Amino acid sequence: MGKEGTTELLLRLKKGEEGIYDILYPVIYEELHQLAYAHMRRQEPDHTLSKTELVHETYLKMIDQTRIDFTDKSHFMAIASRCMRQILIDYARKKHAEKRGGKKKDKTYIDELFQNPKHKAEELINIDSALDKLEKLNERLAKVVEMRFFGEMTIHEVAETLDISESTVKRDWMKARGWLYKELKGRFKVD
Repeated sequence: MGKEGTTELLLRLKKGEEGIYDILYPVIYEELHQLAYAHMRRQEPDHTLSKTELVHETYLKMIDQTRIDFTDKSHFMAIASRCMRQILIDYARKKHAEKRGGKKKDKTYIDELFQNPKHKAEELINIDSALDKLEKLNERLAKVVEMRFFGEMTIHEVAETLDISESTVKRDWMKARGWLYKELKGRFKVD
């Protein structure tokens, strides 16, 4: 078999071709690993899940789904980012449940959360809960936050994935951050 591009492999995946994940995975592994690195930078220093484990769990979660609906490589990577977010949120919930009853730690405002590379498990759970609420109010705003914050996608990449203009992404990003600030400000204290 000749060397195929990622887009061609993704199209074959979308058509449901048997065994295509085994061909696609090595091709996109490095990009998935970089995406995992972006997600893991925001975790506590004592996080026990490695980037490689996150990539593998994401891969397993994605192949367990009966049908992944994506439009192109950027959209596929956005779905992978969402899977990583869900895995890390599940991990954070489990860790938080184990620590429940302990002393609550101070938290930061949402703008600081977007700039701070280290997030506590409880903060991630609060952000995830707020994003779920935002998704019910405005799905596109939630997707923009997920892609920008969790997936560290550029304005251009988000615009391509959602098939909207870059100026719309910028406006949505500002609206979403403002909404999240209002939603989360009562849960976080200024350091």
